[in-house]
Amino acid sequence: MATRLDIPGDAARVVQAVRAGGVALIPMDVGYAGIGGCQAALMRFFQAKGRGAHKRNAMLGNLDLHDELHLLDARGRDMVRCLVQDYDLPMAVVAGFRDQHPLLRALGEEALAASTDGGTLAMLLNAGNFLAEVTRQATAAGQPLFGSSANLTGTGTRFRATDVQPEIRAVAEVIVDYGLQKFHRYRRSSTMIDFRSMEVVRIGSCYEVIADVLQRHFGVELPADPGLEALPSGHLREAQRQYA
Repeated sequence: MATRLDIPGDAARVVQAVRAGGVALIPMDVGYAGIGGCQAALMRFFQAKGRGAHKRNAMLGNLDLHDELHLLDARGRDMVRCLVQDYDLPMAVVAGFRDQHPLLRALGEEALAASTDGGTLAMLLNAGNFLAEVTRQATAAGQPLFGSSANLTGTGTRFRATDVQPEIRAVAEVIVDYGLQKFHRYRRSSTMIDFRSMEVVRIGSCYEVIADVLQRHFGVELPADPGLEALPSGHLREAQRQYA
């Protein structure tokens, strides 16, 4: 039995599977996710989830990719860095993007259309050591990573790999099981904010800390969380565009 995690080795297995057109289930602080790097893989995962066609994938990223891809003014970038770098919080950042970036071109037109909405791209930042390593390796290989939470639609984020439903596990070439994930007590995925307008797209993990940071440092007031019973998914806004 291994006594330590092999994060670089497990990340390499994931990148290899995704580059071959496969789906991988991976651990993140905000719950397990299913990821792919091409239209066929992402659609296979979507179909297994039973997910609506109006839903969008998010990109797995880091601050370097955020700087390269996202189009934000200086204040927006300061907010993101304050949250992610200074306070070490997970965050899904929604912003305009550079659609000619090589990583997005590598994804393909159809998959890119299915992963962006209204000229915006959602990118997950700072959701754990595994996300950081798999993003680093994939970027070095020229492979984009996109995906969404590893659960049947409407059943809630999974914080243990063993709780991911069989229908989801069946489509994955690789499953990385790191047990219970850090922010399981929130019972929601990442907090997602459109930093162009400061609209909260999804209330998620660490939301109350994120709201406090933005209020104290930038004078931004986010809406109150109505609670899990009232809003279990955390979604305040659903994308309306349909697949072509």
